[in-house]
Amino acid sequence: MAKFLKRTWNRYSKLGKGRKKKQVWRRPKGRDNKMREKRKGYPMVVSVGYKKKKSERKLVRVVRNIEDLEKTEKNDMIIMGNVGKKKKIEIAKKAIKMKIPIQNINIKKFLKRSEKQKETEQKKTEKKEKKSK
Repeated sequence: MAKFLKRTWNRYSKLGKGRKKKQVWRRPKGRDNKMREKRKGYPMVVSVGYKKKKSERKLVRVVRNIEDLEKTEKNDMIIMGNVGKKKKIEIAKKAIKMKIPIQNINIKKFLKRSEKQKETEQKKTEKKEKKSK
């Protein structure tokens, strides 16, 4: 499949030169833009006919609670929705058990960080208790 990018993405770092996150599609709109005219030798423009086959496409699901996670299938692409930290931890643990990757979270890194924060909070509360005695 072709990767569609902004026309001058490789010229400037702010448009994506050496920065994958900035490499995005923007429709060419200029009057004399050769890409908009679909001239030979210029990058491809998004148009009808470039869609993947239905069998190759992945269904995107937004997960906001554990029930949503249980409804998902193996080949679905999962994105974590607006969820608080406590529920996010529960969903992440369940996703590991179900062996389902979540697109917008590195599950292992997130769980590790949340455990460290929990430990530091416990230590702080223990210190406060000792001082009050």
